[in-house]
Amino acid sequence: MKHLTIDLRPGPYSVVRLPADAAVPAELLEPGEPALVSVTRTPDELSLICPAGREPEGGTVEEGWRLFTVRGPLEFTLTGIISALASELAAAGVALFSLSTFDTDHILVPSDDLDRAVAAFREAGHEVLLPA
Repeated sequence: MKHLTIDLRPGPYSVVRLPADAAVPAELLEPGEPALVSVTRTPDELSLICPAGREPEGGTVEEGWRLFTVRGPLEFTLTGIISALASELAAAGVALFSLSTFDTDHILVPSDDLDRAVAAFREAGHEVLLPA
C-alpha cells in the first residue's frame, strides 16, 4: 500500500438518519464554513454527515465522530485505499464510517478512538497531520 498523507479535520462530526422522504436541509449546503457535509438518499433513508451542532431536527443522530481526509486528488485507477485504511483501523479495534468524493476518501472514527486511529495510521507508515 502506498503511504498516504491523512489530515485530521478540526471538530467533531455527527452522522444523521432522516426519513427517506425528508427534504435535504438546505442550510447544510450553504457555502461558508470549510467543513465536510455529505448527503446521501436511498430508498430507505436520507443520511447526512455534518459538523456537530448543525444536525437537523427530527433525525436519529450518532454524535462523536472525528474526520480524517486522505490528501488528494486520488486517481480513480487507485485501488484498495479504503480497504487498507479499514484493515489498519480494524487491527487496532477502531470502528469506522467511510465515504468517498470525486477527489478523495474520508473516514470518520469515534472520538473515543481517535488516539488509537492516529497511532494505527502512523504505524502503517502514513503521515497524519493534526489540525493547528
